[in-house]
Amino acid sequence: MKFYDCKTAPSPRRVRIFLAEKGIEAETVEVDLGSGEQFGEAFRKINPDCTVPVLELDDGVCISDVLGICRYLEALKPEPPLFGRSPVEQGLVTMWNSKVEQQGLMAMADAFRNSVAGLKGRALPGPRSYEQIPELAARGRERVLAFLGKLDDRLRDSRWLAGDAFSVADITALVFVDFARRGKLTAADDAEGLKRWYDEVSARPSAQA
Repeated sequence: MKFYDCKTAPSPRRVRIFLAEKGIEAETVEVDLGSGEQFGEAFRKINPDCTVPVLELDDGVCISDVLGICRYLEALKPEPPLFGRSPVEQGLVTMWNSKVEQQGLMAMADAFRNSVAGLKGRALPGPRSYEQIPELAARGRERVLAFLGKLDDRLRDSRWLAGDAFSVADITALVFVDFARRGKLTAADDAEGLKRWYDEVSARPSAQA
């Protein structure tokens, strides 16, 4: 299988960490988003949405969604389980992963894509062009800071985001926190729960993927 990646983008990093945790190797193809390679005819045949990551299977099937790729990899190699073992664990992992995506990553994407000069006219990923909306950038920054506080509240009471075991929700949260840091958005100085968790999760070898 081939993994279409971009080292500078947050979304593919989630899959790289997942692959590392599973100990799965895949041929990697770097897609140069900065030069617009994702809009070329060759890549459009792989993913008409013009986004990464994409996992291309040996039979030509392409999975172009982070969670879809991770679900496939979990089924391919169930151990260690990153979506939970029991029904309760699986429900909590899915819930927290969704919260981080919706309240964290999407807010940070609004803050980033609606303010960076190099993305003028490219406020949303994909083949269509959309103008930046400064108000969305401001709201996105506000939402990111609020969600960092919510993460701290949760992680004061729980070792990992979804409970007692490291999961895909922690991977998503790590990528979110690092993405926010790139945008100079950080948690409050007294966010001890988040700091304790971040030190632990970022020390895992997979975090360097």
